[in-house]
Amino acid sequence: MLDPSGDLADLLQAIVDIESVSGQETALADQIEAALRPCRHLHLTRQGNNICARTELGRPQRVVIAGHLDTVPPAGNLPSRRLQRDGRAVLAGRGSVDMKGGLAVQLALAVQMAEPRWDLSWIFYDNEEVDAAKNGLGRLALSRPDLLRADFAILMEPTASLVEGGCQGSLRAWVATTGRAAHAARSWLGHNAIHDMAEVLDRLRDYRPDRVLVDGLEYREGLNAVTIEGGLAGNVVPDRCRVQVNYRFSPDKSPDQAEARLRALLAGYEVVVVDRAAGARPGLDTPWAAQLVAASGRPARPKYGWTDVARFAALGLPAVNYGPGDPNLAHTVEEAVELDQVSTCHSVLAGWLS
Repeated sequence: MLDPSGDLADLLQAIVDIESVSGQETALADQIEAALRPCRHLHLTRQGNNICARTELGRPQRVVIAGHLDTVPPAGNLPSRRLQRDGRAVLAGRGSVDMKGGLAVQLALAVQMAEPRWDLSWIFYDNEEVDAAKNGLGRLALSRPDLLRADFAILMEPTASLVEGGCQGSLRAWVATTGRAAHAARSWLGHNAIHDMAEVLDRLRDYRPDRVLVDGLEYREGLNAVTIEGGLAGNVVPDRCRVQVNYRFSPDKSPDQAEARLRALLAGYEVVVVDRAAGARPGLDTPWAAQLVAASGRPARPKYGWTDVARFAALGLPAVNYGPGDPNLAHTVEEAVELDQVSTCHSVLAGWLS
C-alpha cells in the first residue's frame, strides 16, 4: 500500500513500481484512492481511473493541482533503482520523470494539507500520453466541468522544479506528391513522386523557425518532417509519396494562424492537416503565478512541448507547469529523477499552499 505520510522517496519508488502504461492505470488509481479515502478533509470523486480529491473549507478561492497517472511503455527500466549520477541521488525507472515524481509530491501534499490557505482540488487522471480523445482531464472537462472550476491551476509536469509558463501549440499534417507508376526498366513512361518530394524537403530544411517573445518568455518554434512514406516495390516507379510534418508553434499563434503559415510555406502541394492543438500563453501575470515563481527561487522559463496547461487555458483558467524531473529525460531509457528535486518541489508547494 502507498504511504503518503512516510518517506517521500519511498513513496515515489512505490508509485514508479506500479506499472501504469496508458490504458492500464487501474492498479495505480486504486492505490491512490485507497491512500486518499481515509482523509477526512478530502471529498473524493472517481470516474473510471480519474480521481478528484477536494477540500471544502469555504475558502473564497480555489487552486487545482493535477497530474497524469499514465506512462509510455517500459523499455527494460522497471522495476526502479536508486542510483548515484554525477554525485546526485536519483530514482531511475519508467515514469520517474514523466510524471510520477510529480504524482508523489501531489499525493503526499493532498494527504498532508488539511488546512491550506485556499481550497484545493487534487486531480489524478489517465491517458495523457495517447490520443487527445482519451485524455482523462479532457473527459472530466466535458462530463464534470464543476470539478475543474478554480482560480488557478498547476500541472505537475516535469520542469526540474522551476516554473514553466504556457506551452507550445502543435500541428501535424501530411504533404503529398503524385506521379505516375511504371516499370523501373521503362522509367521514362512514369513520373517519380518521391523525386518530386525533394522540393518539399528543401523548403523544410531551409525554413528558419521563429523565436517569439510571449509575455516575457522566449518560445523557440520547430518545423520538421517526422515521417516519410512512398514506393510500392523495388522495380516500380512510385506514383505516390507523402511526408508528415510537425509544427510546434509559439502560443501567440492560433491553430488557424499556424496552419495558414504552413500552407503558405508549402504552397503548390497537397496538405492535409490531421491533428492540431492550441498552445497556452505563459499565465505569469497573475499574482498566483508570481508568488509561485518567487517561492521557487528561480526565474520562470517557457514550456517546450504541448501540455494539458492548454486545456486549462481553454477553460479560462490561468495555469503553469511545475514539477520535479528533467523533461529532457522523459520517455528515454535513462529516465531518472533527482530525489533532491522531488523534495524541493514538495517543500516549495507546501510553503506556497500554507
